[in-house]
Parts: sequence; C-alpha cells; structure tokens
Amino acid sequence: MGPVPTFSRRLKRELLNMQKELPAGIHIATADDLSTWEMDLEVLDQNPIYHGKTFRLRFKFGKNYPIEPPEVMFVRTADREIPMHPHVYSNGIICLDLLSTGHGWSPVQNVESVCVSIQSMLTGNTKNERPEGDSQFVMTPMRSVRDINFVYDDPTV
Repeated sequence: MGPVPTFSRRLKRELLNMQKELPAGIHIATADDLSTWEMDLEVLDQNPIYHGKTFRLRFKFGKNYPIEPPEVMFVRTADREIPMHPHVYSNGIICLDLLSTGHGWSPVQNVESVCVSIQSMLTGNTKNERPEGDSQFVMTPMRSVRDINFVYDDPTV
C-alpha cells in the first residue's frame, strides 16, 4: 500500500477539527467519504430574507485539493431550499471568487473558512433576487462547476 495522498490527509485533519468545534450556524450534515461532504448553514443575524432558514452546501473535493478549491454549491433537499441571492443561481451554483482557482482561492482556505465566507455573504445580502441571466444560465449544460468562467467585478481596475 502506497502513501496516503495529500488531499486525504488534509481532509481527514479538517474533518477531525470540525467534529470538535465549528462556528455558530455551521453543522456537518454528511461527511461519509473524502470526496463529497454536505454542510448545513444558518444565517444567524436578523436578515429578513434568511431568518429561520437553514441551507445545505455540497463540497466535492478533487485529488488536487487544497491546491485547487473544492466544487461548492447549494443543494435543494426535502427541507432545504437554495437561497435567493444576487450571486447564487437557482441551480445552487455560487459566483464567488473565493471558489475559483486563480482568483480568490488559496490552499490555506478550508471547508470551515468557505462556510464562514458564504455565511457572511448571505448575512450581508439585502436583495431578494437571483443573478442577472439566471434562467438562461441554468439551462446551459456543463460537466462541472469548474467549467464556468465567471467574470468578477474588480473595483480597483
């Protein structure tokens, strides 16, 4: 038997740390294997759009994690909906530079920090709407979230 791949060691360590303690409003829903985890996320402030709601995030990890970001998206379940947000498409795909290789992702990020960032993104939202072009976007076939080349607004340019 060969050495344990880096992503396996890293994910096992992350899961162990998260089982001990997670920030308020973030809970492990499933983490039965090292390729896919689901996390439940609550917005803890009094944001009227999300008050009392819990959302589910699905993380899919590739062999190059943590060098490459996991694929992260909201998923609909029997008791979880996909949040209305200007950066969340109705199919659950999230437009967030943190989740993109070459943009905001860094190997120091982890599942917990991604959850906290998305929780913060929801907390700050004041618009109960989908991104522009949502209906057309969700009709476009794709193999993977990684196939999407989002264009991010950079106010410093």
